[in-house]
Parts: sequence; structure tokens; C-alpha cells
Amino acid sequence: MENHVAGISIVLIDDHKLFREGIKRILEMEPDMRVVGEGADGEDAVRLAEQCSPDVILMDINMPNVNGVSATESVMEASPRSRIIILSIHDDEGYVYRTLRSGASGYLLKEMEADDLVEAVRVVANGGAYIHPKVTGKLIEEFRRLSDQEEKSDRPFYMDGGQNGSDKVIESLTRREREVLQLMAEGKSNRVIGESLFISEKTVKNHVSSILQKLDVQDRTQAVVISIKNGWVKLS
Repeated sequence: MENHVAGISIVLIDDHKLFREGIKRILEMEPDMRVVGEGADGEDAVRLAEQCSPDVILMDINMPNVNGVSATESVMEASPRSRIIILSIHDDEGYVYRTLRSGASGYLLKEMEADDLVEAVRVVANGGAYIHPKVTGKLIEEFRRLSDQEEKSDRPFYMDGGQNGSDKVIESLTRREREVLQLMAEGKSNRVIGESLFISEKTVKNHVSSILQKLDVQDRTQAVVISIKNGWVKLS
């Protein structure tokens, strides 16, 4: 039965109850967020997805019985409207890529700050994707490697939003937006970008929104993928 809790409804899946309680406390401090279910493994995730049809499911990647990666596809079938954020201790790009290919919309490291957690839930609930800044660079390298492989076989991995008139696309960005885009590609959070450029975090968010609109993409990860493939930014 679908749960009609106002705001963003969330299900937490993690076999460590203490960690789960900590996440719950952080989320329920936000007036627009409610935890509507909790579980310890992938089987619980599927059951709660069917029962609650939550907006967001926060799910650990390493759990007994059925892990997060294996459970993602089943959860998506049980509740197509729900969006999944994977929680992990692993910053390996292979883990990130597999979870995204399975249908997850986000990947967070458990060392995240509380503000990052809240931002990720809001972004994903609103239809975007959120990747922990620490692993963004590694993920992009994996995307690029797979893209190169599939392009050689004439099967493009990612339909490049800048492929038609790419020069005009990048030229539409202001100097400041290009600086923000470069720092996004380096995996910097909005707060760190603001500190690096001596501007407020709110101003950074405005620049990011403008970049996404001009590149005609839905989220930061897509913007960075397109930018790297077109040579608009460089990874060290």
C-alpha cells in the first residue's frame, strides 16, 4: 500500500542498526523529510518498496542475504517511482558504475557530511543524480574507458549532448561557469568550489543550475561526462 506522508518519504536499509538510527535522526531534522520504513537487507528493501512506495530508498551496498547491487533491480520493479541511493564504504569506481547500471540514482560514501546526505536525498527525490564528490573523478574515468571501448565497436556508451555544435555549447558558458565546471569535474562539492573561487555556496548552486541548462543535461554527473568527452575540462 502506498504511503502518503507529506514531503519526501524515505526507506532506510542497512544491517547496522546504530548507523541507521544516526541517518534517521539527521533526515528527520529536515521538515520535508520522513523515514517511513527501515530494514536490514535487500529482501527488506523489496518488501518495504512494495508496501511504502517511498520517494527515496537509502540502501547499504554490503548486506547479508541480498546485497544492495543485487537488490536494486528488484526494488525498481517493486516500486518504479522510488529512486535509490546506495550507501557504501567503497570509493572504487567499479562499485559505483555497477550500482548506476543497476538503476541507482545516487552513490554516497558513509564518511559523508550530514549536509551532503540531505542534499543528495533532495537532488535524487527531484529526479537528479548524486555521486559523492570523492568518487566523481574515478567514476568519470570509468565512464570514459567504457565509452572508448564501445565507440570502437560503433556502439556509443553515452549519447553526447554536445556532439552537435559542441563549440557553441561551451562558448555559451561564462568564464566563471567554466571554472565551476572544471572544479565539478575534479569532484569538488559546492562548498569547496565556493571556497576555491571566493564566492558563496548559493552562488555556486546558481552557476551549476545554469551549466546544466546550457548543456541540456539533468545532473552534475552527466555534465562532467559530456565535458570530459568533448575536452572542455581536464582531469589530473
